[in-house]
Order: sequence, then C-alpha cells, then structure tokens
Amino acid sequence: MLGGKARIEERRAVADPEIERIRALLLANPRPPEIAERRRRLNMLGEQSVLPPDVRVEPVAANGVPAEWTSTPAAESSRVLLFLHGGGYVSGSLISHRALVAEAGRQAAARTLAIEYRLAPEHPYPAGLEDALAAYRFLLASGVAPRDIAIGGDSAGGGLTLAMLLTLRDRGEALPGCAWCISPWTDLRMTGPSIEAKAETDPLISRPYLQELVASYLAGASADDPLASPLYGDLRGLPPLLIQVGAAETLLDDSVRLAGAAGAADVPVTLEIYPEMIHVFQMFYQQLGAGRRALEAAGRFIRAVS
Repeated sequence: MLGGKARIEERRAVADPEIERIRALLLANPRPPEIAERRRRLNMLGEQSVLPPDVRVEPVAANGVPAEWTSTPAAESSRVLLFLHGGGYVSGSLISHRALVAEAGRQAAARTLAIEYRLAPEHPYPAGLEDALAAYRFLLASGVAPRDIAIGGDSAGGGLTLAMLLTLRDRGEALPGCAWCISPWTDLRMTGPSIEAKAETDPLISRPYLQELVASYLAGASADDPLASPLYGDLRGLPPLLIQVGAAETLLDDSVRLAGAAGAADVPVTLEIYPEMIHVFQMFYQQLGAGRRALEAAGRFIRAVS
C-alpha cells in the first residue's frame, strides 16, 4: 500500500470463460421492471453461491436495524467486518449477499455484521446512511474497538461506506481501521466517461437504470451532496481504502476517480482493476476464480490494517 498515492493493479488480461457463463446467467434472467421482482431477482443471483456448512449465522438487531452475524472457525472474535450490501439503494438484502459476506469474513479472519438498511423508494436518502451509522455505533457499544472494525460494501453499499466515513469524521467520531469498496457508486451525477465507454460490455448497469435509481433514492435531494456522491467530498483524514472494480463495467470511472481523489487527499488507497470482470463480480466467487482472488486480496488488506 502506498500512503497518499493510488496504486493501480491491472491484472494480466486473458480470456476468461468463467465470466462468460456468468454473463449468460444474467442475460437469461434480465432485470424486471417491478421493484418487488427486482428484489427477488437479486436474492436469486446471490443464492447462486451456496453458504458453506461451517458458517454460523445469527440474527441480531443492531440498534433497531435488522442484521445478522456470520462467522467461520477462523474468525477472531475481536475483529469485525461491517458490510453494507449493494442494489442501487432500492434492492439487496441479507439473503442476496450472505454467501459473499461470509466468505469475506473467512478471508479476513473476522466476524461479519451485515445489515438490512431501509431501501428506497419507501425510505429515500438519508435513511440507509442513518441505519449504517446506527449499526456502526452498535458495534462500538458492544465493545469492539474502532481500529478492529473494517467497513465494506458493494456498489451502492460502497457509496454508503464512504458516506459513513465522511459523516463519522465530520462529527468527530472514531473512524474504523479501514474500508473496502467493491465497484462503489460514488457519482450520482453520472459524469464518468466509462458509463458510455463500457455500455456494451456491462450486462448490469446502464445510464437509464442509474437515472431511475437516482430518482428513487434522492427523491429531490442533490446529487452533488457528498453523502450521496462521495466523489465530491473532502476525503482528507479517511482510513486506508481498498477499491476493487471490474474493467468491463460502466462504473469503472467511479472507482478510478475515487482512488485519484483519495490519493490526492493523502489517504492510503489501493485500487485493483480486474480485466474482463463485471459489476460486483465477487458475488459469484464460487464460479469465478477472479472473484476468489479478489476476496483473498480483500482479506489480506483487512488483516493487515484493521
């Protein structure tokens, strides 16, 4: 890791038949127009990865927020990964990300606390952020040291992760040891060139879809707000960041520009770009070697920092 500088790790590009099978799965299950059906679809995609038998799952209320602990035999009880799921702020759940979260905890040798924060359009911004902060404070009240907490999230959850860090810093509250952002959505203004440049290679995320999500989530709030679009925030003083993104996704520039902004603000940051990979490819880690490698890298990062 390079303090104050972004390190871009481009993996060697080779044809990957595994990702083509995932693309075929996604094309066979297109995103439906109804929100309820979209939520069921994301749960189904997450359940393509089977929860290993040695994973222990324990439901809990984290300051009133529905949540669950997961742990494996390798987990150190003192260390916790707080995970915020993606889904464009309108979908995603404990079910959709359970296997991913559990495997991330295994690699990090930590317990995980995943939360089911309130979703738009029923609960627009900043409801999800408020729930994430409540869960973090739940961990602190439970006796977990801030330095032993890693916060992670994918897509919208990556944006929430950064919004949490900015809020905690600005309020003078203790910051976690590190943060892990998977394909984070950092610019709700959608100004990144990759939104157009990668439109033909991204089977999941398109400008019209993002525009729909923004309308549901912000409900009239400004996309310039750093707590909605962390790319526009002052990142100084944040803990070390690991950013992982696929080279084939429209949100590629949300990660690249975030890494540059963090480095310019003297935040220790590592950016990993995985060739051919799509949005949140880690969710399919049981089918993708690249997904397993990314989770292993995340585990090493969390173990070294938190």
